[in-house]
Amino acid sequence: MKYIDEYRDNTLVYNLVRRIKKISKKEISLMEVCGGHTMSIQKFGIPSLLPENIRLISGPGCPVCVTSKKFIDKAIAYSSMKDVVITTFGDLIRVPGSKSSLEKEKANGANIQIVYSPLQALQIAKDNRNKKIIFLGIGFETTSPTSAAAIAKGYDEKINNFFLLSSHKIMPPAMSALIDEGVKLNGYICPGHVSTITGSAIYEPIAKNYNLGCVISGFEPTDILQTILMLVKQFENNEAKVEIQYKRAVKPEGNVKAKQLLDEVFELRDDWWRGLGIITNSGNTLKKKYEAFNIEKVIPVDVTEPEEPKGSVCGEILKGLKTPKECKLFGTVCTPSEPIGACMVSGEGACQAYFKYNK
Repeated sequence: MKYIDEYRDNTLVYNLVRRIKKISKKEISLMEVCGGHTMSIQKFGIPSLLPENIRLISGPGCPVCVTSKKFIDKAIAYSSMKDVVITTFGDLIRVPGSKSSLEKEKANGANIQIVYSPLQALQIAKDNRNKKIIFLGIGFETTSPTSAAAIAKGYDEKINNFFLLSSHKIMPPAMSALIDEGVKLNGYICPGHVSTITGSAIYEPIAKNYNLGCVISGFEPTDILQTILMLVKQFENNEAKVEIQYKRAVKPEGNVKAKQLLDEVFELRDDWWRGLGIITNSGNTLKKKYEAFNIEKVIPVDVTEPEEPKGSVCGEILKGLKTPKECKLFGTVCTPSEPIGACMVSGEGACQAYFKYNK
């Protein structure tokens, strides 16, 4: 399979569905922890193809959704400072903070610019030496190497007006935390993009310690159905192991250079996840060598502890305890054009996926 059409071929899709139905006998719950998978599963109607004993659950795989409101409040606080330019990915700008959003602050005159990469933010810093350029670093192992590359380049070029506000996170601790909290699962559809960086070994402790199958999946319908088939086979055979379905993109060892760059620039810290709270060693912060780029070290700000929007169940949706349709705000007062919770903001959020394809 080399082309998009092959991955969406109806004959292949229905062959996979028939094989799944033939071998799947027991009740099984599988969680995807990648927002790209959430979108694909809803877009292609994957749940409607499966037998009733197979349940798909969306987890904490959307980088915007798991970013704390406190992080947004801090970014807004920085945006109000003299000669500060906030640079950010587009999805984050609409996430509500406690009292405002970056989008509203931009409309009110704050210097907030959407960029497509941290290196673009670094270039803005080089072109505007009289201003402080802060990049808002969010996302998992997929995006954190690009932040690391920008920091390393800024260090080498002695750029002293470029800073990172980091909310970069590590996926496996959240996957373990869900099980520790009692979420009932029988297998993980593991993130394809994250795994191109990390490789497959990071899931071995989950398979071993929790007896859960872990299969790294691609994003097309045949990818996802083949992944489900692999997980069902493991479950029916009482096996729990790590497998790679997405072999055209993911190597067992991952991207060695990217991992070396991450190790050079970042170190682990405890971090806060929406719905899950603080998880040990689940976030990335800059090492001491690069502290001059850590805006929280250079200019600390103090914001009050925020509260989640009244009536929103974003946290329970991110833990797989509720579906978007079980939120009273879904599709009424909370829509993609007027989002109340983070899960409706992002193009990878479960609520937006359900609203777009399964309302």
